[in-house]
Formats: sequence, structure tokens, C-alpha cells
Amino acid sequence: MKGLIQRVSKASVTVDGAEIGAIQRGVLLLLGVEQGDNARCAEELCRKILSYRIFPDDQGRMNRSLLDIEGELLVVPQFTLAADTRSGTRPGFSYAAKPELANTLFLDFVEYAKGSMDMSRVAAGRFGADMKVALINDGPVTFLLEVSGTEV
Repeated sequence: MKGLIQRVSKASVTVDGAEIGAIQRGVLLLLGVEQGDNARCAEELCRKILSYRIFPDDQGRMNRSLLDIEGELLVVPQFTLAADTRSGTRPGFSYAAKPELANTLFLDFVEYAKGSMDMSRVAAGRFGADMKVALINDGPVTFLLEVSGTEV
């Protein structure tokens, strides 16, 4: 399971012209689910993202987590993060989880996040939808975090 996190001043996701999720200061997460991922992966990646120290402390060092700053989280399912880009000029998606599993693990991730922080500070995109994502990347600060089904 892959999570591309971006520290943001604000972010939103829109489907069919309607905003379905928006946050202020916090993390925009693009979540990719791969074959072999499971509920433990979702839980471990969620724990890692919520505690990952990417926000500045009083000295300007990245020493505070999303939980520390009581920030907000926008989770957007991102099928293309599971792409195989090692060869050629077109991505392959043989590593991506089947849609049913990917949607289940996306929803599990969102529920873990809501259970770990104030649920009103968690927003989400819609699996399988054509989404428009807007953000103001703060920094910019962007990291790719990964958890493998064999690790958990």
C-alpha cells in the first residue's frame, strides 16, 4: 500500500462539480492499493501517516505530526500509484489490487483515521469517481510512504 502525502495549507476534492471533501492545514493523502495489501496494511500505513513528523516545530524543524498539530486529513483513492512504470512509455497496472479489495481497504483506511483522530477532521474522495483535486502544497513537502503486506 502506498501513500503519497503532501503537507497542505488547504485541499479539496470535487466530483461532478460538487465539493465532497475539503480540509484546511493538514495532509492530503493520495492512497494506492496493491495486490497483497490487507486491512493490517491500511491500519499500519494510517498509523505511520498520522504520526509522520512533517510539520515545523518552534525552531522550524520537521518535528510535529498531523496528530501533534491537530491538523486535518483528506484521503483520495489513487489507482495510478500502483502503476508499474519500470519499462516502456505506458504504465501497467498488474500490481494494482482488484477494485473491490481496493475500495474496501480505502474505506478501512478512512475509518482507521476517523478512529485515531477527531472524525470531523477527516475528509475523503470517492473511489472510482472522476475527481478534481485542488491543493496548496505547503513547503512544498511531499513524501511517499509504503507498507507491504509481507511487513505487517
